[in-house]
Amino acid sequence: MHTLKLKNRKKISIGITLGDPAGIGTEVVVKALAKTSIRNLVHFQIIGDKHLYQKYGGKKYSNISFSSGFDDTKKWALGQPTQKGGDTALKYLYKAVDLIKEKRISGLVTAPVCKEAIAEVDDSFIGHTEFFAKNFNIQNVGMMFVGKKLRTIIVTRHLPLVEVSQAVTKSSVYSTIELTHQALKKMFKIKNPCIAVCGLNPHAGENGRMGREEINVIIPAIKKACQNKMNVKGPFAADTLFSPDIAHKYDTVIAMYHDQGLIPIKTLCFKDLVNLTIGLPFVRTSPAHGTAFDIAGKNKADASSMCAAIQLAVKLSL
Repeated sequence: MHTLKLKNRKKISIGITLGDPAGIGTEVVVKALAKTSIRNLVHFQIIGDKHLYQKYGGKKYSNISFSSGFDDTKKWALGQPTQKGGDTALKYLYKAVDLIKEKRISGLVTAPVCKEAIAEVDDSFIGHTEFFAKNFNIQNVGMMFVGKKLRTIIVTRHLPLVEVSQAVTKSSVYSTIELTHQALKKMFKIKNPCIAVCGLNPHAGENGRMGREEINVIIPAIKKACQNKMNVKGPFAADTLFSPDIAHKYDTVIAMYHDQGLIPIKTLCFKDLVNLTIGLPFVRTSPAHGTAFDIAGKNKADASSMCAAIQLAVKLSL
């Protein structure tokens, strides 16, 4: 955190949604805010059930407040996804939207939700990324995963593998490159970002022998980006690009689909990995793990990723 910006921290308020009340969201939020180094960064507004927060040992602090309307005294069945839990988590997200639009919070950290449980209430719900894009009328957003020494972003998000090839188009690849370039410059203050792009096929297609998406789609998108003065390299074979000695040469690696990008970065950086939504008019981060229903309420959840999500949200909001 830059010393020059310390004076601005009192002006910043970061919202934190507690996620699905039956998962580990509340636990990791409580554990993160129990750390003085995290809690004293800025003012925090908890968007969720105050009683549940206190049940997990959450204490009162002068710089932490709670959004009204969520003091639910019912007992949650921890570790069990339910429609009620999904409905509650969705209400937290709508409250967060209101707070952002009213400029009462400067950024947002979201604890994990259960998509299946929310879909029982709203079958159009795909995930946090799409939810916020829809509610702020943003067409082009991206999921960037931020580790200490590596960032990656995916062109397609939550799609069945059989649909990926059709979704990887010159337009989708180029728009992801452009969005990434802008985010690295604006959010991370990198003057001339260097971006690496994965191929879709094994060995990046081997000049058409293993698929032509690289030739017909990905290379033209890269050439267009270079013509528009973006520093972009590739396409590279994904099985070697994520080697630390190679990937760390680039400011971000663009993968074509979910597992191509997330398996390597979660393997390398899982403990403190952060999911950052780029393209929104505000900062939104989350830990890069799920609800972990199997360990909910057992005091086994690791708050490292939540701590990193809070720290990044604060840093990018200053």
